[in-house]
Amino acid sequence: MRTFSEGTYDAVVIGAGHAGIEAALALARTGLRTVILTLNLDSIGFMPCNPSVGGTAKGHLVREIDALGGEMGVCADRCALQYRMLNEGKGAAVQSLRAQVDKNRYHTEMKRTLEHTENLRIAQGEAAAILTKGGRVCGVRTAYGGIFSCRAAVIATGVYLNARTITGEVTAKSGPNGFARATRLTKSLLSLGFRVRRFKTGTPARLDGRTVDPSRMTPQPGEETYPFSFLTEHVPKEQKSCLLGWTNGRTHGVILGNLDRAPLYNGAISSTGPRYCPSIETKVVRFSDKERHQIFLEPEGADTTEVYVQGLSTSLPHDVQREMYRTVEGLEHCEIVRYAYAIEYDCIDTLDLYPTLESKHVGGLYTAGQINGTSGYEEAAAQGLVAGLNASLALRGLPPLVLRRDEAYIGVLIDDLVTKGTDEPYRMMTSRAEYRLLLRQDNADLRLTETGRRCGLVSDERYEKFLARKALRESTLALLGERAEKNGAGRVAARHGMTLTQGVTYADLIRRGIPLDELREEFGILPSVPRDVLLTCETELKYEGYLKRSAEEIGRAKKMEEKSLPPDIDYLAIEGLRLEAREKLDRIRPLNFGQAARISGVSPADIAVLMVYIGMKKQPAGEKAT
Repeated sequence: MRTFSEGTYDAVVIGAGHAGIEAALALARTGLRTVILTLNLDSIGFMPCNPSVGGTAKGHLVREIDALGGEMGVCADRCALQYRMLNEGKGAAVQSLRAQVDKNRYHTEMKRTLEHTENLRIAQGEAAAILTKGGRVCGVRTAYGGIFSCRAAVIATGVYLNARTITGEVTAKSGPNGFARATRLTKSLLSLGFRVRRFKTGTPARLDGRTVDPSRMTPQPGEETYPFSFLTEHVPKEQKSCLLGWTNGRTHGVILGNLDRAPLYNGAISSTGPRYCPSIETKVVRFSDKERHQIFLEPEGADTTEVYVQGLSTSLPHDVQREMYRTVEGLEHCEIVRYAYAIEYDCIDTLDLYPTLESKHVGGLYTAGQINGTSGYEEAAAQGLVAGLNASLALRGLPPLVLRRDEAYIGVLIDDLVTKGTDEPYRMMTSRAEYRLLLRQDNADLRLTETGRRCGLVSDERYEKFLARKALRESTLALLGERAEKNGAGRVAARHGMTLTQGVTYADLIRRGIPLDELREEFGILPSVPRDVLLTCETELKYEGYLKRSAEEIGRAKKMEEKSLPPDIDYLAIEGLRLEAREKLDRIRPLNFGQAARISGVSPADIAVLMVYIGMKKQPAGEKAT
């Protein structure tokens, strides 16, 4: 095939899903000439699965992306149909924001954002090969012979790489929702030394909402809460409702009676699927003692009657799907407008990546999103932002961005991927974060906006809002540190079974478990302070002791992170290390003792041996090199 030049750029981003969008915007907004290459312009920002953003731990990721200067939260707020705060009855650490969004509008808004971003070109085409020179990226060749010359590239192919959809006995060489798949890039990745494996995910059917009987299901209305983006003033008052329903014995009977036709159980699917988002057939088989499973009907958009059936993901044949869905109360007469399917795709082993998400095989080549074995829009967007920013920082000659586990959920996500790897589609959960009380979604800007500003991604408008919010937090804490009026304090304390023997501050009352909202009502304080600022202040005071202990633990952990390991160390030759530890350390080649200690298969005893070894190798103090 004859090749031709498509131009010279600082960076090429392959893929325009949630990871590719954040990567391209991070590069272009920091002044680098960028091209984003996508198989189809109609799939920019496409949501092939649920029409929502956020959720447990995922809401934290979106707020962190926004705090760093990313776009997902801004776009989600523009397109939101409903907001809910998950786990609101639990502690502040695990409360997570979730929004139903208009799927078509989200695509349109993201496409418009890309089109109006300086330094960014959008191009439709399939990436066929990564071109290298001297061990570094020098270009990307398309399937049509076009060559985009560049100094860095970000691969964010999502689930499109060698994708195959499976529904019952029918398989198709297709990407999600009938979009074309990418077929050529895997060969190039293998030639560059990447290890490639197959993962699987799936999606439920979409129904015609006019054929659903909402009276036989439970409404799930929206809530008045704070938005995703720190730039958004408030959430809309008018919100759409979702519907809650349940499977039943008849539903399970249809599934169990057709397991011989289920690709997950007849051998048609052998790739690894997500443990934490299983298909309905997996749930029925695995949890055979459960009489019913929860489902939600979620609107796909404001201008469509399509509804998404959360909880009924399947790859069963169409005739079985039709029978199965109609066993659910409220869906007896439903019509399916898009049938459910499973999809398999190629992804890489993330142990081949540095914490910057740069490849260990090729300099200047970064990967982000589902090609890294993760699941979810939010996980993808978080990686895309970090990969794009690190590519930008490297090209500008600036230090890399590596978020620690105590700084962000994004740091936990990436550290898990590059240190532990994943043998199944990775999903972010609050339980993965050791310091989750510190990593709350309400304080994401306080943790990360200064970092985004140093990287050059946080705009003046965003930074000014951050400074104003930061000042408001400080003034709020200062007021709460003032002494409360004696009689009012006594009344509040009495309502909670307490007796006060001396004067107290508002902060003292909060530390004793009295809600801030009750104090505001009793004393008429802080009438116009935003809810997320109040939550931040209340949490910091309520859990002051826990936060101090966490800070001490973080200080000890940082000492391990500061002890770097030589890049050329021969782990296989270190006597005293167990064989598994030698192999894991040699495979991952950690940057420091902290990362080494988190590798699965490396014990504290191995770390002690490694410390002794490094200590013996160090040059004696005062001795000059010859």
